[in-house]
Amino acid sequence: MTTKAIQNSIITDLKLAPEGHLKIDWVEAHMPVLSRIRKQFEQEQPFKGLKVAISLHLEAKTAYLAKVVQAGGAEVTITGSNPLSTQDDVCAALVEDGVTVFAKYNPDPKEYKELLIRALENKPDLIIDDGGDLVSILHSERPDLMENVRGGAEETTTGILRLKAMDKEGQLKFPMVAVNDAYCKYLFDNRYGTGQSVWDGINRTTNLVVAGKTVVVVGYGWCGKGVAMRAKGLGANVIVTEIDAIKAVEAYMDGFHVMPMIEAAKVGDFFVTVTGNRDVIRGEHYDVMKDGAILSNAGHFDVEVNKPELEERSVSVRTVRRNIEEYQLKDGRKMYVLAEGRLVNLAAGDGHPAEIMDMTFALQALSLKYVNERYKEIGATVVNVPYELDEQVARYKLESLGFGIDRLTEEQRAYLDSWQEH
Repeated sequence: MTTKAIQNSIITDLKLAPEGHLKIDWVEAHMPVLSRIRKQFEQEQPFKGLKVAISLHLEAKTAYLAKVVQAGGAEVTITGSNPLSTQDDVCAALVEDGVTVFAKYNPDPKEYKELLIRALENKPDLIIDDGGDLVSILHSERPDLMENVRGGAEETTTGILRLKAMDKEGQLKFPMVAVNDAYCKYLFDNRYGTGQSVWDGINRTTNLVVAGKTVVVVGYGWCGKGVAMRAKGLGANVIVTEIDAIKAVEAYMDGFHVMPMIEAAKVGDFFVTVTGNRDVIRGEHYDVMKDGAILSNAGHFDVEVNKPELEERSVSVRTVRRNIEEYQLKDGRKMYVLAEGRLVNLAAGDGHPAEIMDMTFALQALSLKYVNERYKEIGATVVNVPYELDEQVARYKLESLGFGIDRLTEEQRAYLDSWQEH
């Protein structure tokens, strides 16, 4: 299988593999839940004889997930889900381990799309997607590659929004498990993972202090909550902008200022978008921003910060530091966009901590097994991760930490199950 992977893969340089192996070994040592599932998969072989296509941010933690799926008997093909988050040394290491890889760091848009399609040309039985790109290609451009697909799992909010829109219109042709909506995903990955990794990316890229600055967090979903919480911990004054009145009240109760974006734009030093929507920072906001404002995005696609409207107002654009583009406006002000407006935590950092992704990728592995076993009865729709899988991952996590929890007595269970006892 290794020889086949080497012959078929498209990567930057196989010689980078040693550094990639070190990265994968490091995260494996910090992902005990996924390692436990790997042992189960090695024994059970749930994917024996099947082909699995994966599109995720291709760094070390994702690589370990690919190896876990491979350990379950699958022939794995993997590609990236963002041009700037792929790590070439990790790709090379995976190829040496027998995984077919179609991914490079920073391909142009045409090549990036071609790499996604190449990952599907093996006609997979199962898929793991991030942002819905694989599903979209299969349904719109290459339905000829869909014939073997039993189903799959989706990683992120943006992808689930796309899947649900397809499902609503009756266009979805196979079942997809909404991993992002599982408790062990959004409570930990979205909140603590995004919160920490966004600021890791911003801090290592800018090398500027956050304490005392004004941070504007655009969107107060679970990711936004994490970003705001960590900004507060770094000593920032935090403003939240929202379109949802309930979330806005929640942000206020959590101790943050709440105001419309047009007002926040006037006072922000750092801006972080986490909405899954487009143009949440746009022309009218640039017109009132302070000189030196730093703009970053933590949503899946690079559409949240409207770069074309910023370019229209600029007389020059230059790269002033790795992953920092300076836009000089006609009136002399300067704006700085991090990581080309792509996911700042992955394009300018290493993504979520390994211990956090341990739970998320454990859910991915178990969800893939679940959909493979039940795809016929599920049908072509979007389904949630079964609670028992969610709870299983949490239990494994507690056990890896050496913690225990209480269990209901029979009397307590009977009390909760009855309307007569009181």
